[in-house]
Amino acid sequence: MGDNAQNEGNDAITRICRVLAEIPLGYVITYGDLAEMAGYPRAARLAGQTLRKLPRGTKLPWHRVINAQGRISLPEPASQRQIERLQKEGITLLNGRVDLKKYRWSP
Repeated sequence: MGDNAQNEGNDAITRICRVLAEIPLGYVITYGDLAEMAGYPRAARLAGQTLRKLPRGTKLPWHRVINAQGRISLPEPASQRQIERLQKEGITLLNGRVDLKKYRWSP
């Protein structure tokens, strides 16, 4: 991997983290929304990979990102942590789903 590809990867991480930091309390976005807002349309997987690499204890609101069906994509026990954080912000899940019409953020 050349320097250029490495810089592009770091730029993607920076841009995704910048958008992530802007998601307001009480709202969610999808992995696809996150990638698109960061300038990487159709790169939901990239957004997910970036979130997985966040350091433990990060202050970024990773828990506000869910899949396009309004569901939590993380395995246990992380999914339970995500649900608890969302509920603390007033976001309710019905049958394991967040109502995207109600809680989806679009700046």
